[in-house]
Amino acid sequence: MQYYRDLVDELLTNDIIPMVTLYHWDLPQALQDVGGWLNESIVDHFNDYARKCYQELGSKVKYWITHNEPYETCWSAYGLGEDAPGFTAHPSTYPYQCAHNIIKSHAKAWHTYDSEFRATQKGKVGITLNVEWKEPKDSTQTAAADRSIQFMLGWFAHPIYTNGDYPDVMIQQVGRKSREQGLEESRLPKFSQEEMDFIKGSSDFFGVNHYTTRLVEEKIHSPADASFLNDQDTLESVDPSWPRAASKWLYEVPWGLRKVLNFIKAEYNNPEIIITENGVSDSTGDLDDDFRIRYHSSYIQSMQKAMRDGCKVFGYTIWSLLDNFEWALGYSEKFGIHQVDFSNSSRPRRPKKSASWFKELIANNGF
Repeated sequence: MQYYRDLVDELLTNDIIPMVTLYHWDLPQALQDVGGWLNESIVDHFNDYARKCYQELGSKVKYWITHNEPYETCWSAYGLGEDAPGFTAHPSTYPYQCAHNIIKSHAKAWHTYDSEFRATQKGKVGITLNVEWKEPKDSTQTAAADRSIQFMLGWFAHPIYTNGDYPDVMIQQVGRKSREQGLEESRLPKFSQEEMDFIKGSSDFFGVNHYTTRLVEEKIHSPADASFLNDQDTLESVDPSWPRAASKWLYEVPWGLRKVLNFIKAEYNNPEIIITENGVSDSTGDLDDDFRIRYHSSYIQSMQKAMRDGCKVFGYTIWSLLDNFEWALGYSEKFGIHQVDFSNSSRPRRPKKSASWFKELIANNGF
């Protein structure tokens, strides 16, 4: 904890506002050994952890994020198996169980801050959700595109920012797919009315991680291939004209950010939004990264258009400050505006061209 106290103090000394994420995919092994996010007892464990962090750091930290990208925690880790703990055997149930407990853990941590700390610490607690814009592949595919974004963003945002429950389309879709499998009950867990009332409104701001866009069309999947992904009955693609980054999933589509922000404004009663991640990767880490300047410049301009549309965006964060360890991909993909020499044990850093550009952007508070 002393490390984080020192880090917060150093940030404040340099006029940088700290924003603390409580959970970014690293779960203590002891908790994973008893089921991790599949075990409802984790809700109380997470709340104890959040309370301790509020107690230790809350006098100086005014922005808290409970979870970063719970979609990835629950689908990539508990369904696809691409991230720890790497589960693949139950892609039609485990992701939904994981999300159910994460949503309850978020709400409990928010209420703990609200009832025990807000009056004296005067901070805010939110959650960060990752979202791709889902563009209909043609004019006949609007329902498929909406269903796709509800399964990705609405899965967590609808309970927290709307009515305490999952989006209607998820409830209907998973219920129908479950019946087609011959199941008596939906694979999508149900919240009690008490839980819904507890979850609804449990956030002070909306964190958004956004990188890219997908084209979406209808595709019916067999009940024999049940999974969180196939429950959506969609197929995704990209426009071949979109520039691709080093990451195989990342295409440069700046207008998608404006559409995401306006969707959030319309769907979730125009909350205060901060862009907590937005960035582009390469495989070399070269200092001359004009492509990164182009990417961030175009996405920031798209964000500005959304703000003129009435979206209440109060901050923007580049992913990332440094080339870093990108989970299962290690050091092979580099998002940083500072180069890191990973062959050197002291990890020396050098600013890329994009760092100078971003520094000037901040100094001028705009282009």
